[in-house]
Amino acid sequence: MMRLFFALWLFIMAIPAHADELRPAYIELNQTSQSAWNIIWKASAQSPLAKAQIILPDNCKAIDEPQKRFDQNNIITRFPMTCDGDIINQNIGLNGLQFSNSDALVRISYLEGAIQIIRLTPNEYFALIETKQKSIITNVASTYTLLGFEHILEGYDHLLFVLALVLLIPSLRLIAWTVTAFTLAHSITLIGTTLGYLSLPSQPVETVIALSILFLALEVVGAIKGKDDKQRLSERYPWMVAFLFGLLHGFGFAGALAEIGLPQDDVPLALLTFNLGVELGQLLIVIIALALLRIIGHFKPQYLKTVKLILAYAIGIIATYWFIERLFG
Repeated sequence: MMRLFFALWLFIMAIPAHADELRPAYIELNQTSQSAWNIIWKASAQSPLAKAQIILPDNCKAIDEPQKRFDQNNIITRFPMTCDGDIINQNIGLNGLQFSNSDALVRISYLEGAIQIIRLTPNEYFALIETKQKSIITNVASTYTLLGFEHILEGYDHLLFVLALVLLIPSLRLIAWTVTAFTLAHSITLIGTTLGYLSLPSQPVETVIALSILFLALEVVGAIKGKDDKQRLSERYPWMVAFLFGLLHGFGFAGALAEIGLPQDDVPLALLTFNLGVELGQLLIVIIALALLRIIGHFKPQYLKTVKLILAYAIGIIATYWFIERLFG
C-alpha cells in the first residue's frame, strides 16, 4: 500500500498545477501591397516563446524596429516586412519553438483575400508556405478542431472532472445527459468570454475548478462507501452539478483559447471547431473509461468497487494538490 501511495505521489508531482496552460505563439502575416506585409505575433509573457524569433521567408526582410506592447499576460510584437516577389514556396517558422513543448499558429492573409493557416510544432518549427487556393474553411476547421481535441486530452483538470463523472454515474443514459449538460455549460462561458461578454480572473477560476474536481471525487467516495440506499444530490441530478461546474470550466477553456489566439476574420468558425474538438476529446475519454470499467466488471466484478475507490482517491488527492498550488501560487 505504501508503494502505491508513493507511486501516486510521484505521478501527482509530474502533473503541472496549472493544467490549463496551453501557450502557443500566434503569428499573423497581413499583405498590404504586392511587396509589403505587416507582421503581428503574440506569445505569453510567461512562456519561453516570448524570446523566440520569427523565421522570415528568404526573400523577405523586416524594414523597421519591432514595436512591442503588453496585453494582459501576452507580449504582442508588430513590424512591417517587405518581400522581393511572392512568398509561395518559401519557409516560415519560429526559431526557439524546437526547444519548447508548445506549438505556434501562423495565419497568412493575402491581398486578394486568400487565407492560409499553418501549424508549427517543436518537431517542425518551420514549414513551407503552400498555394493560396487552400480552402479557409477546411484550413481553420481542421486546425482548431485538432487544438480543441488536444486541449481536453492535455487539460488534466477537465479530463479528471469528466472521469469523475463516469465513476459517479452508473447509467449510460444518465452519463450522456450529464456530459451534454457539461458541454452546454462550458460552451456558454467559452463563447461569452471569447467574444468579450463575460470575464473572470484566471487564478480564482483555476482554483475553483480544482475545488470542483475535489468535490466530485468526494461524492464518488461517498457513493461507493455509502451504507444506506439514499442517493446523494449529485447522484440523482448529476447533470445539474455538471452544468454548474461546467460554467467555470468554460472560463478555463476560454483562457486556453485566448492564449492560442483567434483569426479575427474567422472567429465563429474557429470557436465552433475548437469546441467540437473539445467534445470529441470528451467523448473519447468517456468511451475509454466506460469500456475499461465494463471489462473489469465483467471479468473481475469483485474488484470493481476497489478500482473505482482507488481512482476517486487519486483524483481527490491530485485536485487537493492543485487547489493548494493555485490558491497560494
